Amino acid sequence: FADLALAQIRPVPTLKRSVTVKDPLVRIGDLVDHAGELAGVPVFRAPDIGTTGTISSSQVMEALRPYRMFRVDLADIAEVEVSRAGRVFTPAEIQGRILQAFAGQYGLGEAASLSLTVERDIRPFAVEATSSGELVVARSSYDSRTNRFDISFEIPGSQAARRIPLRFTGTVVELIETVVAARGMQRGDVIKSTDLIVEKRPRAEVPADAAAPGETVVGFAMRQNLRAGQPIRRHDLVKPDLVRRDETVTLVFQAPGILLTTRGKALEGGAEGDTVTAVNLQSKRTVQGVVSGPGQIRLVSSTPRVVTAAALDPSAAQRPAPTSGK
Repeated sequence: FADLALAQIRPVPTLKRSVTVKDPLVRIGDLVDHAGELAGVPVFRAPDIGTTGTISSSQVMEALRPYRMFRVDLADIAEVEVSRAGRVFTPAEIQGRILQAFAGQYGLGEAASLSLTVERDIRPFAVEATSSGELVVARSSYDSRTNRFDISFEIPGSQAARRIPLRFTGTVVELIETVVAARGMQRGDVIKSTDLIVEKRPRAEVPADAAAPGETVVGFAMRQNLRAGQPIRRHDLVKPDLVRRDETVTLVFQAPGILLTTRGKALEGGAEGDTVTAVNLQSKRTVQGVVSGPGQIRLVSSTPRVVTAAALDPSAAQRPAPTSGK
């Protein structure tokens, strides 16, 4: 009667539906609640680190038979899911570590500006859950001519990592933002904001004098033809001509208290600030001036009043100078 009473008080061993283990072996206590003194007895090999497997309830009972554990509540459990705990390194983490390893090295820029291509698929892997080590570079090399890299990692303190191939090869290319033509443009075209887009290109493909994002480009004219997708170079930019050759222009002479204008014909084109020659259509004389606006030339002279009389009013040059009346 005492044994029967003790059996009624002691909890009934109960099979678990799913378990997670850290060790390489699965013990009775991992599979069965209330296993008592048999809890530490190993009965199965655990799955690989970071993976999951299943064991049927009949296999569990067969493993318990040698230990005379016959009375186990199986409920409706047909299989037990067994997971092996591990610390998983994802492909994104591995790629990030490769970029960090080369950032600022071999003439490369920051990690955010680097583009990585790995020759074989990067798959996640797991190490022991107790391992706190990070991916440490064991060996690396980089060829700046071909952009090819070769790198190997290790994880200090992890036995599992020693069985995993942690060598990666591929290419690392530094990208920089550059301004490129959104459409084909002809010589003399004035650039508008819709003519430009910003793209990331390999540094080696970007000319040294390429315009950078934020640099003033809009409003300039093209010095030569440009295909769509080509980087905009500073050498390609010129100020747009505000005066064109053979164009009718306004000749302006200005001095303190004096503003005179007349019509002229430009003998050459020019951008704002350029010195050009023109013909005064009234006097038929050739004059020089500075382009000051669209179709406008400001006359240049070291003797303003002579220019006023001779260049702008030819008849004034023939009139005698005023006398005092004596």
